[in-house]
Amino acid sequence: MNIKIDKIDSPFNLVISDIASDKSISHRSAIFAMLSNKKSIIKNFLFAEDTKATLEIIQQLGGEVEYCEDCIKITPPIKLIEPSDVLNCKNSGTGLRLLSGFLAGFGNGLNILTGDKYLNIRPVSRVVDPLKKIGANISGRNNDKFAPIVVSNSKIAKFDYSSPIASAQVKSCMILSALSADGESYYKESELSRDHTERMLVAMGVDIETLKNGKIKIVPPKFPLKALDINIPADPSSAFFFAVAVAITPKSKVVLKNVSLNPTRIEAYKVLQKMGVKINFIEHENIYEPIGDIMVEYSQLHGTDVEVNISWLIDEIPALSIAFACASSKSIVKNAKELRVKESDRIDTIITNLQLCGVNAVSYDDGFCVLPSDGKKIAFANINSFGDHRIAMSFAIAGIIDGMSVNDIKCIETSFPDFIKILSRITKVKF
Repeated sequence: MNIKIDKIDSPFNLVISDIASDKSISHRSAIFAMLSNKKSIIKNFLFAEDTKATLEIIQQLGGEVEYCEDCIKITPPIKLIEPSDVLNCKNSGTGLRLLSGFLAGFGNGLNILTGDKYLNIRPVSRVVDPLKKIGANISGRNNDKFAPIVVSNSKIAKFDYSSPIASAQVKSCMILSALSADGESYYKESELSRDHTERMLVAMGVDIETLKNGKIKIVPPKFPLKALDINIPADPSSAFFFAVAVAITPKSKVVLKNVSLNPTRIEAYKVLQKMGVKINFIEHENIYEPIGDIMVEYSQLHGTDVEVNISWLIDEIPALSIAFACASSKSIVKNAKELRVKESDRIDTIITNLQLCGVNAVSYDDGFCVLPSDGKKIAFANINSFGDHRIAMSFAIAGIIDGMSVNDIKCIETSFPDFIKILSRITKVKF
């Protein structure tokens, strides 16, 4: 399916209260609920293709999911059951990697994790290799490089592991496995990645502590854990597309309501601030996560360098590339090789599509550079999403400048089903 976006000729001023719920927290809520023996209540769960796949998997493992008017309720089984079919994570790298650690520690019998054609070419050795070293019975296709992954009953040994990459998915996988280990475990990464797992598990009763040397100490808890009673905030990564829309449209404003303000999730907004955009954060509550509103107001963009805290904004870099293309000076992204193993090789897909739009952009092994243009910032083009939801949405937002045609938009359903409906409040979208 393709869409065509019309350019806009006037500023907009919106309050958006229906941003997609946070995908990362939704996945974790469904999986972590299986660690209790009581019913968890999850409000504002994201019903997108990826997260619905995780719900289906926990049902295959024996969990009961009750759909209520304003929440879902998850009742775990006394013991996980051995699934009678493969566990299909669809396009979700988060689901695949977190479930690998969860099933290594708590799985019953044989479990086969698979996904769609895009997920099954993303690397899994980053979780399979360390899990094997601590006793997990786990293997993947092509010498443990790719899914499908097979996980069976395991005895997890305590560990002291330093990850070569900063990845919340890898960290969460290893923390979940550590919950069933035979002693205290330690995990370290090169920089702090998103910390939803630590926050949520601590609230459920797990002793997790970040030490002065940067290591995360995980003490195997007494089970069962406390049940969840959580209201999932709006996803700051999804909201960010509309922050960028403001950043490239003179005299525009937006208020993004009830968004997670977790410091590890709003780094991309900080980059926009560095580029000149006016942004204010207003916190309303802080139970599992700080939650509040983000107010964004246009100001002329200038270029910037992005090379630190990359794991905090890796998902927003495609949208940031659109802001870079509209800036008055050069922007550079470094230390972001992780972009090459996302839903697409995002360095290649960003650069390919920016160049189609007439933008002067150059790729590097671990990032890219966007140079200012003498003419129109971003011109109309026919964009290939490469099956990557964030590429599709980023270039749809770019279309408000001169129009855009984006193909293969079905992938947007994986994370933000209402994206096009909200974009239609800004400009005309045609199928």
